[in-house]
Amino acid sequence: MYKNTYSDINLSQLNELRQQSDCIVVDVRETWEFEEFNEGGINIPLAEIRQQRNLLSDFKNIIVLCTNGVRSKVAALDFCRVPEWGDKKIFHLHGGILESE
Repeated sequence: MYKNTYSDINLSQLNELRQQSDCIVVDVRETWEFEEFNEGGINIPLAEIRQQRNLLSDFKNIIVLCTNGVRSKVAALDFCRVPEWGDKKIFHLHGGILESE
């Protein structure tokens, strides 16, 4: 079975990728964290990514981020396991937004 993989990116790569029309940034932190500070994109807390996955189906490139890269790595791995998403490119902001500042 084909298994998708994700790519680690840095903040400048994120800003370059997000310019593409078929790209979405997904912040998997809790809602209060997102409201306090965010890099844009949409907020889907990690606990809800499977239920909210349909919001991402129209995008070819999905960038996942969180505070320090731990939760977003879990989300990226989960997105890689979606059988019908084999053609999508999953990106993970390495080190999260803390390391990127």
